[in-house]
Amino acid sequence: MSTIPGSLSRPPQTESSIRKVAILFAGGPAPAANAVISTAAVSFLRNNIEVVGIKYGYSNLVQYRPDRPLVEGRDYIQITHERLKRTRNSQGIMIGTARTNPGKDISHPSHLKDPARTAPLRTVYEALVSIGVDALISIGGDDTLKSANKFQRYQDELPAGSRRIPVVHLPKTIDNDYMGIDFTFGYFTAVEFLSTEIRNLLADAESARTYYIAETMGRSAGWLAYGTAIAGEASLVISVEDITGKYEKKEETVCPASGKRISRKVMDLAEVVKRIVATMRVREEAEGKEYGVVVLAEGLAEFLPHEHIEGIPRDEHGHIAISKLNLSRFFAESVAREFNKQTGRNRKVVGVTLGYESRCAKPQAFDVMLGSQLGVGAYRALVEKRLDGVMVSVSGQLDLNYVPFEKLVDPNTLVTVVRYIPTDSDFHRLARFLETYVD
Repeated sequence: MSTIPGSLSRPPQTESSIRKVAILFAGGPAPAANAVISTAAVSFLRNNIEVVGIKYGYSNLVQYRPDRPLVEGRDYIQITHERLKRTRNSQGIMIGTARTNPGKDISHPSHLKDPARTAPLRTVYEALVSIGVDALISIGGDDTLKSANKFQRYQDELPAGSRRIPVVHLPKTIDNDYMGIDFTFGYFTAVEFLSTEIRNLLADAESARTYYIAETMGRSAGWLAYGTAIAGEASLVISVEDITGKYEKKEETVCPASGKRISRKVMDLAEVVKRIVATMRVREEAEGKEYGVVVLAEGLAEFLPHEHIEGIPRDEHGHIAISKLNLSRFFAESVAREFNKQTGRNRKVVGVTLGYESRCAKPQAFDVMLGSQLGVGAYRALVEKRLDGVMVSVSGQLDLNYVPFEKLVDPNTLVTVVRYIPTDSDFHRLARFLETYVD
């Protein structure tokens, strides 16, 4: 092999104390997950560093005990060149995923000094040490970023001389609501998949003079809903960013945790429903269109008045169980009634829920390239730059950046900051230009 440096030479090898790295994926699936995992793994393998894949997020790690050691095949797998064959474009997640949250009892830096609160993090640390892990690659959404940050900070409290496991995080969410990166892997594949479904619904709607209220994923922000609506030629899109002005109101309620009365922002349901009906009427009266598709982001469920979400359970991260609601059907029934009230006529309005089927769709080329760069970025962060406590980011033409956790996580609450669509941004305005104009 030639040793002459040049544009076709292999990347230079870097001396590293890391001999074994673990890769962990947590949270919901996303297209191109295997592109991230496989390119990260192969970068280490080609530099003589062993790679293990932790199965099903943190769920097996938190069950570790000295008398219940981690078992290869059950709790983790050895990732080899043979196992990685033709996986970059494959669907699903080769190491599985779960939503187990080892940092759920920690909501303030002072909690990191509490042995009871940090017990799950200690178990994760001991589990990784038990199989000789020298570094951890965490792949996941904002909740997984919080866990990675807490795991890193937990190690700051270890006695001097303790083994240190540096952690690097790779951002994942089809919701694209991550601070510190322009677009997250899987977003464009999910938009492509969902927008195809919207176009199919439009054809169906036109055939039968029907309206569909399509609920898409997007718990915290409207990037996925807006992207889907723009690419799918939807008639209207509404997300959490749009609950402002006359579409919002305040509601007094009791906090379940503290028992204190609090004021929370909720949507003015009557005004939101009227806005949807206004689009329907203008499309019919001004454009001759008696059909359409309205896209709603699922995160609007968090803005429902208390009477509509009372008793709905929440997960370990405090998120409402949206699957227990049927937001699209609720809005479809409300819109149909309001349309009849305003016009004296009936219009068929059907609620549909879209989302889960997009999370493991066949990844498109851009997401494979983006995910691949993030995977390689994990190697470069840990080995070339010897970083700890950073999120790998990509900007411009897949240029790598490394963002410290402290720039992404609130230092007092240890909560990540959601990236909303700025309502004065050109991306947000694009949807308004493409929709039927309503005064």
